[in-house]
Amino acid sequence: MTTKISILPDETIINKIYLIRGQKIMIDRDLAELYGVPTRVLNQAVKRNFDRFPEDFMFQMSKDEFQNWRSQIVTSNSDKMGLRYAPFCFTEQGVTMLSCILNSKTAIEVNIRIIRVFTKMREMILTHKDILLKLEQLEKQGTKNSDDIQLIFRALKQLLNQPKPTRKQIGYKTDK
Repeated sequence: MTTKISILPDETIINKIYLIRGQKIMIDRDLAELYGVPTRVLNQAVKRNFDRFPEDFMFQMSKDEFQNWRSQIVTSNSDKMGLRYAPFCFTEQGVTMLSCILNSKTAIEVNIRIIRVFTKMREMILTHKDILLKLEQLEKQGTKNSDDIQLIFRALKQLLNQPKPTRKQIGYKTDK
């Protein structure tokens, strides 16, 4: 089973991360699939250890969130059959807590992969945030210097539009 988990691509995990209530979450059925257990087994384990999952670790989608989420993902009819109830949503901390209650080797290994993906995503967001701040600074500098830049462009246009003076050609004259 270790080889299956080690070849689990990051994209597979990233595609199972959704943004709900402004938080990056994973739903119970996707986690159950990754852990190799039925969704009901995962949910039963969570319900037996409900005190380990405060609202910032796990919550259940509201009816509106559930309908909106279902309409956004493309699912076949057979897939919708498994979505009769609003799923539990696990934040990064909730996923970590799941490894404590699902104490199988597979759950622990998959959990490590998931946490690494969450960490990479956070690092990418911070990197992009730095780039956006730099662009914002350049934009502010650009607006300060825009008058100067406009003056330079006007001067360049004047130089280009000036008539060329006629000059006597220099060099050797050849008869052709």
